[in-house]
Amino acid sequence: MHKQISERQCRCHWVSIGVVIALYALGLQQSLIAQKVLLQAHGATALIPFVGCNSDGETGPQSAPSRRSKAVDIPKEAARKLAYYKAKDGIGVLAPRGWHCFGTYGSNGSSLYVSPDPIHRADLFSNRWRGFAGSAIQISSIEGDTSGRFEVARFIARVYPAHRDFVQNVIAEGIEPASAFPSGPYPTDKLTYRSKEIVEYVTPANTMGLGTNSHLQQNEDPISGVAILAGEALDLVHLSVRLPPQDNELIRIIVRQTERDAQ
Repeated sequence: MHKQISERQCRCHWVSIGVVIALYALGLQQSLIAQKVLLQAHGATALIPFVGCNSDGETGPQSAPSRRSKAVDIPKEAARKLAYYKAKDGIGVLAPRGWHCFGTYGSNGSSLYVSPDPIHRADLFSNRWRGFAGSAIQISSIEGDTSGRFEVARFIARVYPAHRDFVQNVIAEGIEPASAFPSGPYPTDKLTYRSKEIVEYVTPANTMGLGTNSHLQQNEDPISGVAILAGEALDLVHLSVRLPPQDNELIRIIVRQTERDAQ
């Protein structure tokens, strides 16, 4: 009698384990199906980690947004090295996994900074801080119909001749002189126009250019990026990227994802 009970308990035990395994497998299958649907819905090829970034600005600190992943259309090999970083306001950006991030925002727009080293809020709001001396990424969203119009006008004067009227209208306000908006590209910048509103660039090592029109200091490595005008107000998205040499193959992918996100 005791033997029969023991055998029955044993069978029940293995049945329970089998049910648990089946439920786990079903949940895993449903998760994989959900991921596949998400990728197809976004026309993407990979899911990468989403990293929410704390931010601070005009109305005080903001908590990091929370998501599990981001669907992107990038090569699988690159997807294993990258994450998607984003603060509450503004556009997000691809950057190497395991980096640190922080965002700032105000009436003129927002900026997101990503670096392999910790980023200190006090530095970003200090007039004494010189900027990132090494590897870093900055992406800024600057509004063309607020106080950000002055920065947008400076970019237009440099690389967007089709929108020169915007610069003239800003100068006509009489707030800043015409000399504050130098005309024509930086002498050493290498520009690639993908359209009248999308300009990819490389600022060579130890030179001033679009790349150093950010919190990235010039050093012995070049800065790559893209400037994008969008919308009727001519808002500007400006990306500056400097990665460790072993990760330079990721720069093209980061730039192209920014171009997709800004559309």
